[in-house]
Amino acid sequence: MKKLIFLLFSVWIFSAESTFSQSERAQWISSPEVAESAHTWLAFRKVVQLKKKPIKAIAKIAVDSKYWLFINGEMAVFEGGLKRGPNPTDTYYDEVDITKWLKAGENIIALKVWYFGKQGFSHNSSGKAGLFFDAKIDALTLYSDSNWDVEVLKAYATASKPFPNYRLPESSILYDARKELADWYSDSSVKMEKAIQLGEATTKPWNNLVLRPIPLFKDHGFKKYIGKRIIKLGNSVDTIICKLPYNAQITPLLKIDAPEAGMLLTVFTDNYLTYNGGDTYLKSEYITKKGVQEYESLGWLNGHQVYYVVPKGVKVLDLYYRETSYDTEFAGAFHSSDDFLNEFWKKARRTLYLNMRDTYMDCPDRERAQWTGDAVNQSAQAFYSLSPSSYQLSKKWLYEMVDWQKPNGALFSPVPAGNWNKELPDQCLATIGYYGLWNYYLYTGDIETLKHAYEPAKKYLNLWESDGKGLVKFRAGDWTWGDWGDEKDIQLIFHSFYYLALKGMQNSAEALGKISDVEQYSTQMETFKKAFNQKFWNGVSYRGLDYKGKTDDRVQALAVVAGIADKDKFSAILEVLKEEEHASPYMEKYVMEALFLMDEPDFALERQKKRFGKMVNNKYFTTLWEGWNFNDPKYGGGTINHSWSGGGLVVLSQYLCGVSPLTPGYKQFQIKPQFGTVKSASATVPSVIGNIETSFVNKKRKLKLHALVPASSSATIVLPNDYKKVIINGETVFEDGKYTTQNNQETESDLKFKVTEGKWDIKAIKK
Repeated sequence: MKKLIFLLFSVWIFSAESTFSQSERAQWISSPEVAESAHTWLAFRKVVQLKKKPIKAIAKIAVDSKYWLFINGEMAVFEGGLKRGPNPTDTYYDEVDITKWLKAGENIIALKVWYFGKQGFSHNSSGKAGLFFDAKIDALTLYSDSNWDVEVLKAYATASKPFPNYRLPESSILYDARKELADWYSDSSVKMEKAIQLGEATTKPWNNLVLRPIPLFKDHGFKKYIGKRIIKLGNSVDTIICKLPYNAQITPLLKIDAPEAGMLLTVFTDNYLTYNGGDTYLKSEYITKKGVQEYESLGWLNGHQVYYVVPKGVKVLDLYYRETSYDTEFAGAFHSSDDFLNEFWKKARRTLYLNMRDTYMDCPDRERAQWTGDAVNQSAQAFYSLSPSSYQLSKKWLYEMVDWQKPNGALFSPVPAGNWNKELPDQCLATIGYYGLWNYYLYTGDIETLKHAYEPAKKYLNLWESDGKGLVKFRAGDWTWGDWGDEKDIQLIFHSFYYLALKGMQNSAEALGKISDVEQYSTQMETFKKAFNQKFWNGVSYRGLDYKGKTDDRVQALAVVAGIADKDKFSAILEVLKEEEHASPYMEKYVMEALFLMDEPDFALERQKKRFGKMVNNKYFTTLWEGWNFNDPKYGGGTINHSWSGGGLVVLSQYLCGVSPLTPGYKQFQIKPQFGTVKSASATVPSVIGNIETSFVNKKRKLKLHALVPASSSATIVLPNDYKKVIINGETVFEDGKYTTQNNQETESDLKFKVTEGKWDIKAIKK
């Protein structure tokens, strides 16, 4: 297992930085009819004769924007391609093993390409539709050129108004079955035009091709809805409402018998109809041909229910859907004696999973944008809930953040983006800081990404000017955001994230052996902390000198998690957190973590239940919301599927169950449960060294703790010092204030026991 994971990271590290190596004759190709119109669909086809079934066939495929690959009539790739781009100029390409679909004799290789042709908050349009294909089939090279067939698929058009909002590069799809080019991907006799050549791999506007750094999307196959009901709407149409098992990324399908051609069906989700987060989402339209027909709308949607608006006279034979997603597994787990915490963790994981595809997304409907502050929270959740393949999306996020850096050193998000370039200072600081870049390295051990991002991160941090008194001048950026909601002490929010950035950069510099930088950051942190406390601590809370609002709970929490606030301030800060509740669900993660760091687990969970109760207890939604209510304009529109809200998932696994790495890549980690009055809990953490498992049963005077430590790692079990006796695997290791073995160490507040790989059963008895 260890060797397999190391190989995965080795390949990943290499491939994420690789540019394209191609045959000299491969060309970008397109249709002579249209190459630049927005929302264009193109069909490409090549017939190749093979003397025998190949042993190995690897195809390199690039498009702007998406493709579906068919080989001999079978779907080989459902939605290939990534939204542009790895940086402001270049394009991603896929590498696909097509061996199993090829055969001796005639082979038909066909691709349906969707060219968005629009900018968006998640896509940087090249401005031209095209395909690049370069396959090595044993000794044969198959490449795209003017000998390929091509056709504009005129059945595809843009659906009727309202059009999707400007943040989305995708258009709503209208498919007119009367105009379809039937069987073009499986029958070589279907007539098509010859393609035109536009240039070699690195030609403008696609430029360098960069290997896709994440897996191809996972196709879960066709599924039946779990429930249907029909609403009669007058004499013209019926609406069939189909229920999904959970909020998912789906493409809707239908099988109908139409009495005539030209009848219009419309398909959308409840997220389009009602829970749209404040702006227009995507839908699908279909115009019938006569007779029995099937159709799948290839632009993915999401929601809890799918609506099919069907004209009278059309006989519905079947309605179903295809679920697709980022290719990762629900490898992490959490369960406790508290049903609320279990439901929160479950909804947080579902929300995270829903917001992963080409990039981390803030939401899968209104924007699909990789806001980098959201990604900080999301990547941490992935470390505790999903299999290691999910880490590749975190790597992609960090590479894109620094590779989109402006020449003057400024960072911005979301990226990739074609119609946004504004800096949000606190989110950018969070990205290069302790919870962003450093946290990624700590959990993965991926030193190459740390090396790649360090200097750009340093360049950004250097944009923040000293005020000459130990702090920094306020940097408003292009959007002085801070957080959704009210009572934002914005200067202190930014200063706190700046200190977290210093902390992360100091750790990163030390890992990379940059001694002078370590010393610089260490000195700056010491001076900054002293100045921050002298200027902003008033004896009962942290407050900006010019701030007039209610005391900001975010600032108090950030000061604790950053290490700015020492223990002598904890009791005062606790009183603030008991009174003030202004943080959005995004920032509430830091409040919850701060309370655990202050050794207040019971109040941390009490506040979590109070603040998240409405969304966790809601029986309709399987996901967490952007704000404290859905469709709330105070919270950006208030989507119902926003995974920045799931930060508490991390806290439950990391603090309540106590699992966190001590050294990069989990070579050493700790299990330090802070259970308070929680009776029992268990966690599975899918780390890069294998699954870590822990569980506890907490009684009034006795504790039972189980731990599974993976091979080639070691753990430190940390318990409170109010136990008089500790037994590990049947051996007494601590009794009456004294350790009975040499492999442990005494501290003021904790009992610590080092263990190596294997299973460990710990029993502890209180004084």
